[in-house]
Amino acid sequence: MSVNSAGLICQATKWITLDCLTKPFRPRSSSRCVRIPSGMALCQNIGYDTMRMPNLLGHESPAEAVQQSASWLPLLARECHPDARIFLCSLFAPICLDRFISPCRSLCESVRDSCAPIMSCYGYPWPEILRCDQYPADHLMCISSITNTMPLASCRDCELEEASSTKDTLETFCRSDFVVKLRLTQLKYTPVSLSQFSLAAKLDVLKHGPLLGGQIRSHIELWLERDATCVRNMTRNHPRGGTFLVTGTVQGGRVVVNKAYAWQRRDKNLMAAARKWKHHRCRS
Repeated sequence: MSVNSAGLICQATKWITLDCLTKPFRPRSSSRCVRIPSGMALCQNIGYDTMRMPNLLGHESPAEAVQQSASWLPLLARECHPDARIFLCSLFAPICLDRFISPCRSLCESVRDSCAPIMSCYGYPWPEILRCDQYPADHLMCISSITNTMPLASCRDCELEEASSTKDTLETFCRSDFVVKLRLTQLKYTPVSLSQFSLAAKLDVLKHGPLLGGQIRSHIELWLERDATCVRNMTRNHPRGGTFLVTGTVQGGRVVVNKAYAWQRRDKNLMAAARKWKHHRCRS
């Protein structure tokens, strides 16, 4: 088994900025097994409950690992890659076996290629501490990717648009799994929760698609918590919140918002489409 020793000790600040030092970290024979702290939200319910200290990022104590790992929660919440948690926890909370096991190079590359574009939305590069060529090739003993899908994410997700015409908007409604009018209210930001907005009590569901009526709210609340880039783009010019109409699809049990409109009277095409929708018949 190949155990990589090119990790770097870094200090995380704010979101996912990393100021890296150049001191190499080498797993020591004096490492010990400890329980994964309950405060390490990044690595809860991952299939094991003990980890090695120091970890593969050179953190000497569980408290330090907890503090540094919290910086990655917003990226994880963005769901940029289904294996992002596995990759990060293999470094922050390596499984306690008789030796260290690194993530495979292919796992690192897959997560990097999918998540780095989202990091760049906020002006942050993929950090040097996670340079993928330091990890072992797949044919060696390492933690590999468990999914083959590559999520598609964009810095422009959910940017508000105006309805081009009533007809086109109705066709968008027809192609969508759901169409919901909702109101967002600004909340005080906390580093643990990505959401800066709460969902008003009333939802106007124009179309619920494969979701049952009672499922709409819980799914929209989950989207609001997790899809940081989408919500950020929607509310860029509405920092205190507002009323929006969103359309999208249901993928793997979660909602994905594809289009978003600010609900305002001057968008006459959107208003007309919403009025006509109840009696509109979509072409098969």
